[in-house]
Amino acid sequence: MASQTRRRARIDPVPDDLESAHAKLVYIYLEVAEGATIEELGEILAMKKINILSVLNSLSSAGYVEQAESEYVLAN
Repeated sequence: MASQTRRRARIDPVPDDLESAHAKLVYIYLEVAEGATIEELGEILAMKKINILSVLNSLSSAGYVEQAESEYVLAN
């Protein structure tokens, strides 16, 4: 039987000031996926578009997320 190795992704800790479970979920997904559209976030995270927009607005206002064309990515 062939041995399979999994690549372990290093995920940085979620910022302490993110209290909302949805904000944490979106933040972690954007980190792992290296960006996503609103539609992708809705589909993968099973969230309504209005909730995603609210979370992205909060994350953007706090300086954690920025929009790069049609995708949202973590701010550097």
